[in-house]
Amino acid sequence: MTYNHPPDPPFLISWNITAQCNLKCGHCYIDANDAGNSDETSPEEALRFIDEIASLAPGAMLILTGGEPLLRPDVFDIAKTAASKGLTVVLGSNGTLIDDNVAGRLQASGIKGVGLSLDSPSAEYHDAFRGMIGAWTKTMAAARALRNAGMEFQFQFTATTANRHGIPEMARLAWEAGAIALNVFFLVCTGRGQKASDLTPVEYEDTLNLIVRTEEEYRGRIMVRARCAPHILRIISSASPNSPLGRGATSGCIAGKGYMRISPTGHVTPCPYIPVEPHTPSIRQRRLRDIWEHDPVFLALRQPEHKGRCGDCEFSDLCGGCRAKAYASTRDLMAEDPWCQYVPKGRKPALRTDAPVWTAAASKRLAEAPVFLRTMIKSGVERYARHNSITEITPELMAVLKRRMGR
Repeated sequence: MTYNHPPDPPFLISWNITAQCNLKCGHCYIDANDAGNSDETSPEEALRFIDEIASLAPGAMLILTGGEPLLRPDVFDIAKTAASKGLTVVLGSNGTLIDDNVAGRLQASGIKGVGLSLDSPSAEYHDAFRGMIGAWTKTMAAARALRNAGMEFQFQFTATTANRHGIPEMARLAWEAGAIALNVFFLVCTGRGQKASDLTPVEYEDTLNLIVRTEEEYRGRIMVRARCAPHILRIISSASPNSPLGRGATSGCIAGKGYMRISPTGHVTPCPYIPVEPHTPSIRQRRLRDIWEHDPVFLALRQPEHKGRCGDCEFSDLCGGCRAKAYASTRDLMAEDPWCQYVPKGRKPALRTDAPVWTAAASKRLAEAPVFLRTMIKSGVERYARHNSITEITPELMAVLKRRMGR
């Protein structure tokens, strides 16, 4: 598979800077532990990686996560260096180590926001799920510390059979705590998550509908979003077409298209749940740009040839299913998504692949958007234009789409 021009750079990069963690979450996809991996990247390698990330994807959003990233001694140096290179740096943390002092250091290092793991309005459930008594109380204290420091934060909620009905209550808790968003994630059976209890396909569909209803209820107060759930685009395209849940949506999952992940040992994958064994490329042996532009797994995800129901589905271009779930079940990235119960009604005609022309004024307006959002905005506008046989993108068209998306 070849291209006439290089792919757009990623606008979102997740970097597991350590596998060390102070919690014992049964669903952990990287098998984090209290010691970490013996072969984790060194401080010197980390600085080189930052140079490569900034070169490949100027202005991209870089998520520093773990394990628990605050257990890595040089986490603040990594953040400060990445921010100095023009990257938008955020942190993904369980929150148990964040107090007023740490919140101040996070802000001083250039970190723009923090994602805090919180899986229930019930302390008892969260503590059991995360393997630490008192974890819920510490995470809520972290939220207060970040708010006092003037830092934005979000709550990251992992949906299970046991807690999924609490999403509306979690949205209220997040809003009252001052979070800017509640992000709902779904288990993919990798790492310790292979043994975790998963939602059934029926429960999954029901949970997505609950997220849509909760977003409508809290719209204007707090963002409520589904993560790693491309199927929600099928639901909102008919049930709630103006929902912000579909903002910037271009082709479902962004793995390998606008997103990549770096593991604690430097391995590079399209997302944390796609290990692509046994020859996962490593930034230690190959340039990051070479992996992004030429690795066959990344290339396949950009021009997918879906099989089974995903291949027959009229929503394939919009949703495409979760490739990680397909891979976890079949070891085939292009297999049908086993979590989706939708019965296809027939594929729509293929979209035109020629990109519409941007006027100079529209290009100037696009350049005014935050760097890490430009690729997503550009793809969304072009997809809308192709769907509606629009050959020229103007500022007026962009303004119309902005109003439709509620921005």
